[in-house]
Amino acid sequence: MKPSTSIPAVLLTALLLPLLAGASGLYVGDRGVRPLGRGGAFVAGADDLGALWYNPAGLVDAGTGVLLDASWVSFSADYTRRVRLADGAGATWESAMPAVRGTSAFLPIPTLAGARAFGERKQFVVAAGVLAPQVALMSYPLSLEDGSPSPSRYSLVTLDGSLLAIPGVSAAYRPFDFLQVGAGVSVMVGSFAARTVFATSPPDRLLSAPEDPSYDALAELKATGLLAPSANLGIILRPRPWLRVGLSGQLGYSLDAPATVRVRLPSADVFARARQEGDTARMRMKLPAILRAGVEARPLEALRVELGYARELWSSHQSIDILPEDVRILDVTGIPSPFQVPAVSIPRRFKDSQSFRLGGEYALTVGAFALDARAGLSYEQSAIPAAYVSPLTVDTDKVSGSLGLGLRVGGRWRLDAVYSQDFGGRREVTPSEAAMPRINPLAGEDFPADTVNGGSYSTRTRILGAGLQYQH
Repeated sequence: MKPSTSIPAVLLTALLLPLLAGASGLYVGDRGVRPLGRGGAFVAGADDLGALWYNPAGLVDAGTGVLLDASWVSFSADYTRRVRLADGAGATWESAMPAVRGTSAFLPIPTLAGARAFGERKQFVVAAGVLAPQVALMSYPLSLEDGSPSPSRYSLVTLDGSLLAIPGVSAAYRPFDFLQVGAGVSVMVGSFAARTVFATSPPDRLLSAPEDPSYDALAELKATGLLAPSANLGIILRPRPWLRVGLSGQLGYSLDAPATVRVRLPSADVFARARQEGDTARMRMKLPAILRAGVEARPLEALRVELGYARELWSSHQSIDILPEDVRILDVTGIPSPFQVPAVSIPRRFKDSQSFRLGGEYALTVGAFALDARAGLSYEQSAIPAAYVSPLTVDTDKVSGSLGLGLRVGGRWRLDAVYSQDFGGRREVTPSEAAMPRINPLAGEDFPADTVNGGSYSTRTRILGAGLQYQH
């Protein structure tokens, strides 16, 4: 999500078979239809192919089988930008701009996984899968209904065209009845695209008023050939038949990919003869490691309840760096030609976040149907300090509730469904604390840019999902 990108992007075009995606920061909600139905409390109780992400040690309980599920993340963000203005006498005041809404595209986020059990006691399992990170591809209007430029344009226009997948393989082993261990490797592959607007008055305020739309340059960044390896490890202990304790850890992803940067130059007169030469660049950023823990109790044969904890090490995500490789702008009036486009670093300054989950499921029979009723509740801190919240990545401290249902058919098949919704979702960023700059590659370091992320934010997240599992 999240010059112009976030830590973006999702979607799998699948063909292998998983491992990633979580919550606070750039991820939206917990992934997997059954685990989400339990509010993400699925570390100690992981016992199907959803364990590939939450705790690979649980694959021993999954045995031989296949899992296919998909979730639709409906995410929207309303943003009312506020700026601080000053008159010639030095008096200052705040002014609110028209509100804009960002929405996510309809893109089901899938998981496809398979596993095979070996050994006399089926104590060894090998699994493979492919999934997509649970993120929302946001888009904001480039202009308002009256034709005026959108207040969010310097943060983000759209992430449409992004495509990420995470194939991986895992193995799990049960050496004793009370102990299960598992590990896996994965790689993030794919590409992502982002469009945003740069200011190009050289430097700002010398030739034009701030945010003069005739000096706006629409820039498109597309990073391709992403290839970032990672690994995870998990353990499940069963000190009592009715008690399970789970721990797992996922390493982060370090992205360093070739990219192209293309710019639609502004309409201002100084750009009348200007043109771009070269478009190659590199894009670099880091995604966090994640630690998880859970305790599941089974006080009744049909009832399972888990209390879980997760810590996401988002402090590794400090910036998104765009490094042009011989990208030049020629024949801009008043600027030496060619002008070598400098490196652009979008500050992020994320912090580690934590979340708490409580969820469970109850097996019951209704007529001829064998059902698993699920429910979960979670509280999650935002990884984004107020100063760095922007339309590029909007996140808040939040409480989420989930309801899920599983229908078991013939002893081997299970159909799953889930609905989840966040509650809360408001954030205020005063113009004085806002720290996201208006990117101006032509201004130089001696002319610091004004910030563009002050204002009021509100979000709404709903997730719908359905899945199918076969277990031999």
